[in-house]
Amino acid sequence: MPRGGARPGSGRKPGIKEGDGYKRHEPTEGGRKSVEAMAGFGIPEEDIARVIGIGAKTLRAYYGDELALGHVKANTRVAQNLFTIATGTGSGAVTAAIFWLKVRAGWSEYAPAPVPRPEALGKKDQAQVASEEAGRGNEWGHLVH
Repeated sequence: MPRGGARPGSGRKPGIKEGDGYKRHEPTEGGRKSVEAMAGFGIPEEDIARVIGIGAKTLRAYYGDELALGHVKANTRVAQNLFTIATGTGSGAVTAAIFWLKVRAGWSEYAPAPVPRPEALGKKDQAQVASEEAGRGNEWGHLVH
């Protein structure tokens, strides 16, 4: 092997001697919070890895939970804030409430108005309606009425 460096094609950077290797990554609490925040903001993994100073594969190995849950925690914080605004009395309360109801409750100004349900008929009323409709739509209907 050539002196003071890696063999050609070994994948190691020149200047690293056999057995020296790279410094092993040690995650910190601050690093975990940064990764979680960036993942929550939608920053691509490759960019997060560059900011932290590691490769994307190492990022996924050490920060898998932060990558997977960052967007969930960010969405939760935004939803909490929206809910607080929507249920408050501030200037944006009405707008936030309308947005919440459209998105979460399915309300829409374009939806048809609900059709009122008829009251349930008693047995006598049901029999009366059935007798009035008897024979309609068939060739014997004229004999019934």
